[in-house]
Amino acid sequence: KEVILELLPQFEQANKHKVVTAFSSSPDILKRAQAGEIVDVVILASGSVDELIKSGKVGPGGRVDLAKSGIGVAVRGGAQRPDISSVDSVKRAVLAAKSVGFSGGTSGAYIVGLFQRMGIADEVKAKSRQAPPGVAVGELIIRGEVELGFHQLSELLPVSGIDILGPLPPGLQQVTTFSAGIHAAAKDPVAARTFVQFLASPAAASVIRKKGMEPG
Repeated sequence: KEVILELLPQFEQANKHKVVTAFSSSPDILKRAQAGEIVDVVILASGSVDELIKSGKVGPGGRVDLAKSGIGVAVRGGAQRPDISSVDSVKRAVLAAKSVGFSGGTSGAYIVGLFQRMGIADEVKAKSRQAPPGVAVGELIIRGEVELGFHQLSELLPVSGIDILGPLPPGLQQVTTFSAGIHAAAKDPVAARTFVQFLASPAAASVIRKKGMEPG
């Protein structure tokens, strides 16, 4: 989201197109697209774009990878900072936290599976909170609804009032590729293609890196 918001003015000025945006989680975007909602461009986790290609909502070969993002961990600003440097320390931090939050998107699904693989799913279930579509986990942390939060690092970085403990350590980290797809029923496919090419261009790479992700 932060990448798009920063790049939009540059694209609009250079190409004389007005882009109207709506932000949500990858599962919600996928669900809406599969239900028949038509837009020019979708940007979501690469696996979801592949599903839209299979169902004919995005044209064949229409996936363009834009950025790779890992999962970060955060607490409220000034709160005690648990150790997350190893698999065991992350497990201890999750069990010790009064409440744990994760997104309703791709990273959240991964975290739920991670807790199961760690063997702590039953212990954590009652104190877990999944952010609604379009709501950042950082917001839940600020409001005091979540003590320990997991979200894409790129989504945590712009949130003021939280302390980012760092990325998940090797052995636990999951990197998500976010990709663009042009809708098969796009009203302006030429402009859509121009926009996607801009997001994948070297000019956008520095902004992608600044926002905590890697291009491509």
